[in-house]
Amino acid sequence: MASSLSVEAGRANLGFMLRTFRYRNYRLFFGGQIVSLCGTWITITATSWLVYRLTGSAFLLGVVGFASQVPAFLLMPLAGIAVDRWNRHRLLVATQALSMLTSLTLAALTLTGRITMPALIGVSIVQGIVTAFDMPVRQAFVIALIEDKRDIGNAIALNSSMFNAARLAGPTIAGAIIAVSSEGWCFLIDGVSFLAVIVALLAMHLPSRPASHDEASIHPLEQLREGWRYASGSAPIRSMIALVGVVCLLGIPYSVLLPIYAGDILGGGAHTLGFLMTAAGCGALVGALWLATRSGPEGLDTIIPAAAAVFGAGLVGFALSRVLWLSLAFMLVSGFGAMVQFASSNTLLQTVVDDRKRGRVLSFFLMAYFGTTPFGSLAEGALSARYGAPITLAAGGLCCIAGALWFRTDIASVRGVLTAQRDLAEPV
Repeated sequence: MASSLSVEAGRANLGFMLRTFRYRNYRLFFGGQIVSLCGTWITITATSWLVYRLTGSAFLLGVVGFASQVPAFLLMPLAGIAVDRWNRHRLLVATQALSMLTSLTLAALTLTGRITMPALIGVSIVQGIVTAFDMPVRQAFVIALIEDKRDIGNAIALNSSMFNAARLAGPTIAGAIIAVSSEGWCFLIDGVSFLAVIVALLAMHLPSRPASHDEASIHPLEQLREGWRYASGSAPIRSMIALVGVVCLLGIPYSVLLPIYAGDILGGGAHTLGFLMTAAGCGALVGALWLATRSGPEGLDTIIPAAAAVFGAGLVGFALSRVLWLSLAFMLVSGFGAMVQFASSNTLLQTVVDDRKRGRVLSFFLMAYFGTTPFGSLAEGALSARYGAPITLAAGGLCCIAGALWFRTDIASVRGVLTAQRDLAEPV
């Protein structure tokens, strides 16, 4: 009897964790995206290893990271306006198609032996421009697939689980492919994988989004100012964006230095790089699945700074480690902390934000996440070349812990405003 009850309880918990799958459009989105994201992580790993193989330079690893991500900093606010004005479904199909073309271009250059650092940087810039539009529209679009808005948090957590399941598999696959062939096949697989998400998007049945004549009549620059006033005037939105910016500027760019750790410090090769990235992805997947078991956003304002501190502590530990198994453990901890902070912040934002301003607010949030990372990548590459990767990563981890402590001091005002906004957002 006890065993039977335990099995039933397990099924109920699993069903609750996967409750968003009851929406057909979300199932299509999830299935297409997980295939495409596996390809994306294969390309991220292969690109890092390609730069390291061609140059052996920590600085150029930072340069390529900067080139692929700086367009987000420059263009994402404009992308947020596009998300609020244009058809989100069509825009997402367009960004996926363009991403496929850039991956196939990179594959062609690499497989024919014509790849050079200027060409790689140029393709990275183009992909960064596409990503500047893709990220906010993808985040805003997924909310439209959820009919019961009480499931928003679960959808975001499952979305994060999908991202990190791909992050778990992609680097391992890339390491195996590179070991037996070349980076070019990684880029080709990524290009083909975009077909899955494009087919899934075209198979969806979506209600027409009513056009907002008021929004269309407003000048884009005025919309940008309106979105900024809205985001900066809200204590929880402002604080969450600021903390994400600190962590992504000073901590998240650790990934550009992983080839240095894999090759020089841990004495491994491409497979070691794959193991390190997989460990971080595994920790992030565990964090996302844990968030999926939660029933609502209550308590996330406390979890956010704790997760940022966990990430920073894991990064410091990784910087000091010289043993592979210990480095993998610290990568697991860091991946868990980073994902829980990002997904929790995203959930709270999606809960309280006005849908008419969703694209713009998400663009500021993603600008803090992706837009600050390239500057951090460039800085970490330069600092590592001068002071060494361990000192650079340890300093970044300590700064993340300091940011978490700052957020903790502001938590009372964040919680108060968050409660008021959530009460207003609930239907009477």
